[in-house]
Amino acid sequence: MTGALFKANFWSTDILSTAGYDCLIQHLNNGRKNCKEFEDFLKERASIEEKYGKDLLNLSRKKPCGQSEINTLKRALEVFKQQVDSVAQCHIQLAQTLREEARKMEEFREKQKLQRKKTEILMDAAHKQKNLQFKRTMDAKKTYEQKCRDKDEAEQAVHRSANLVNPKQQEKLFVKLATSKTAVEDSDKTYMMHVSTLDKIREDWQSEHIKACEMFEAQECERINFFRNALWLHMNQLSQQCVTSDDMYEEVRKSLEACSIEKDIAFFVNHRKTGQTPPAPIMYENFYCPQKNTASQGKALGTNLARRGPLPVPRSTPDDQDYSLVNDYSLIYQ
Repeated sequence: MTGALFKANFWSTDILSTAGYDCLIQHLNNGRKNCKEFEDFLKERASIEEKYGKDLLNLSRKKPCGQSEINTLKRALEVFKQQVDSVAQCHIQLAQTLREEARKMEEFREKQKLQRKKTEILMDAAHKQKNLQFKRTMDAKKTYEQKCRDKDEAEQAVHRSANLVNPKQQEKLFVKLATSKTAVEDSDKTYMMHVSTLDKIREDWQSEHIKACEMFEAQECERINFFRNALWLHMNQLSQQCVTSDDMYEEVRKSLEACSIEKDIAFFVNHRKTGQTPPAPIMYENFYCPQKNTASQGKALGTNLARRGPLPVPRSTPDDQDYSLVNDYSLIYQ
């Protein structure tokens, strides 16, 4: 049951032992160390998130990505770049959030440290006082026991000297016995006083130990709860980051669904077309037949040359030699 486990299980039968208290302090120190480790983890994770966010931001803003695309695919890419930019901003924001959580963990650790310090000071003082009084009591006990042994020896000496005729020696023995009895009585009172004082100090220490156990257990319950909630919140933050990123990526998917291959092809054709008439075929041109050359040139150059009509073709009479004229040059076929 909460609040009663520590004070019922961390004792020792040795009045000088602090094993139970030391065990609790060690456990609380370990808990504080664990909180510090998680705090450092959050800080390092924040640095990673911030660096990733900045790198992603630079990638989104500086790196070309399909910049010559057109129409619907171009719009999809613009949405893509915008959403990547937003995802980067989310990672940077997450880094700030994680640093804030680390700061809260640090404040919690310091608060518990200050609370424990008061109890530790009281317990250290109680331990010192208990140990000092125990030493005084043991010293008083040794003195008392020694005085008792001295008295016993004095009594035995008196009994042994009963038959002595020297009254002076007997008187000395009786004086020594009386002195030893007085010393025993005084040391007994001192010893009893120290025992009583030690018992009072023991009760006070025991009361402080119980209070310390209750306080330590309450602190440990608070620490475990705080640590658990901090870790739970951290997981929620990471999950929310994934959900937010997926929502942004979903916007990209929606823009891609609106992308039309047919529209992009038609858009390109309408805005970049160069003409609908292909070039005319290149005709054979006979070097010795200008009419063919001219005719072919007419086809290649258009209708203006065609309006001139065909060139005259030289003809030969039965009595003429076969020839061909090219710019007043006569070639006689043998």
